[in-house]
Amino acid sequence: MAPIGIIAGTGFYSLPALEGSNARKVSTPYGDALLTSGSWNGVEIEFVTRHGADHSIPPSKVNYRANISALKELGVQKVIAVNVVGGIDPTLVAGDLSLVNDFIDFTSGRESTFFDGVQLGGVQHVDVTDAYDAEMRGALSASASRAGIALRERGVYAGFNGPRFETPAEIRLAALAGATVVGMTGCPEVTLAKEAGLRYASIALIVNPAAGVSDQPITMEEINASLASASQKVITIIDGAIGAI
Repeated sequence: MAPIGIIAGTGFYSLPALEGSNARKVSTPYGDALLTSGSWNGVEIEFVTRHGADHSIPPSKVNYRANISALKELGVQKVIAVNVVGGIDPTLVAGDLSLVNDFIDFTSGRESTFFDGVQLGGVQHVDVTDAYDAEMRGALSASASRAGIALRERGVYAGFNGPRFETPAEIRLAALAGATVVGMTGCPEVTLAKEAGLRYASIALIVNPAAGVSDQPITMEEINASLASASQKVITIIDGAIGAI
């Protein structure tokens, strides 16, 4: 059975459920990727923590191409991503969870494609209408339902560069475009996975209202408190979905 890839960011620097975990560097044409392999419920896992175990890599400096390339080289065909986000939809509150089914990319300056004209075959154009795999989303949804965890079935992710938080005007712009959550690492990760032929699904964990949605300032204390209280729900959903995926 092919290993499953798990990619996570803020607050998810290790996976305690991994048995026999082994951290190592994987060399790719795009640089080195740091992965941790292990077994979860008898399934081989390849885990990437985007910001590094010490949270030293800012969102715009994550080597997304190396991470995706390394997963593919190791035989991964399916990827579960965890995105820690702000809530643009005012009905989403800290601690809520949402699957993502679409995205808007407001980032700039990132290496966002494998098809930059250098690789054999030249430039290729990839359809991202269904960038988030429906079958994998269904498995995650079913797992949440079995565990009694509320999980929104659909969400639109707005990606910004960071590491600063967005302005209220930027959030209003994203809301006008239909975005429901906002983060800094979902793009170009999702499109690179699609280009690489990987099936990709994302769980968004809301940890704060986005700028201007609330009249309170955004603080890391608030975000860390939300992570501490809600991150186990994400782990429980993944735990119940791995077998089906």
